[in-house]
Amino acid sequence: MRKRWVGYAFISPWLLGFLIFTLYPFLASIYFSFTRYDIVSKPVWVGLVNYRALLHDDPLFWKSLHVTFNFALFSVPIGIVAGVGLALLLNMNVRGIGIYRTLFFLPSIAPTVANAMVFLWLLNPEIGLVNGMLKSAFGIEGPAWLQSTTWAPWSLILMSLWGVGGSMVIYLAGLKDIPSYLYEAAVIDGAGPLHRLLHITLPMLTPVIFFNLVMGVIGAFQYFTEAYVMTQGGPEDRTLFYALYLFRRAWQYLDMGYASAMAWILFLIVMALTGFLFSTQRRWVHYGD
Repeated sequence: MRKRWVGYAFISPWLLGFLIFTLYPFLASIYFSFTRYDIVSKPVWVGLVNYRALLHDDPLFWKSLHVTFNFALFSVPIGIVAGVGLALLLNMNVRGIGIYRTLFFLPSIAPTVANAMVFLWLLNPEIGLVNGMLKSAFGIEGPAWLQSTTWAPWSLILMSLWGVGGSMVIYLAGLKDIPSYLYEAAVIDGAGPLHRLLHITLPMLTPVIFFNLVMGVIGAFQYFTEAYVMTQGGPEDRTLFYALYLFRRAWQYLDMGYASAMAWILFLIVMALTGFLFSTQRRWVHYGD
């Protein structure tokens, strides 16, 4: 028993942090979602008023949900394709491959706000490097990327590829885990590079792809920092992501009860999507069996 208490004492900082900063806010938000609460005064119980207002009286709720769904629909598949392709390139045995791996991984560990500030300059319609290169190399007048209702969402989708190095490392680890005898047997049977890719590499890599797919969907529905720094939800709410709108309701309007209801709806949406993805894994994910 004494050894147990010694163990509990060593993990007590984590336990206290979890109970105070994770579990308690998690449970309290359930109660707050049924109240009218502005942080400075006591919460007032209103029942399902917040949920009813969200679903029936708030067009920005549906707008932000639509923007977030569209972002996830395009950014997650593009990120998977880019990550797998990059991992395949960096899995080659060439001189200095470690340097290339490091260079492609570094952007994923850079601070998100710093990345956003860099892309604010790159995508500036007047002095930005992207429009400057388009004009000097092709004679094309580039669009006002982040100020355009058409290009602003796509700018953030393409910017998400900047951090693809994080998933690339996971794909690379998955590639290293594929048994070499599978490729040797395929070569003996006359399989070419494309056949080996389609019938060995990708099927054996599907557990890693599935993991990054689930994490990518969860991350897409929590997308916040880049939109907050670069567009503030504009233009015309075309980049008003769900998490950004939730932040506004909580800290700009001090409507914490409403924001808590939004958070729980987001939680249910993410859980439903994750459950759906897990229900499909038997059809396309191969675990070496």
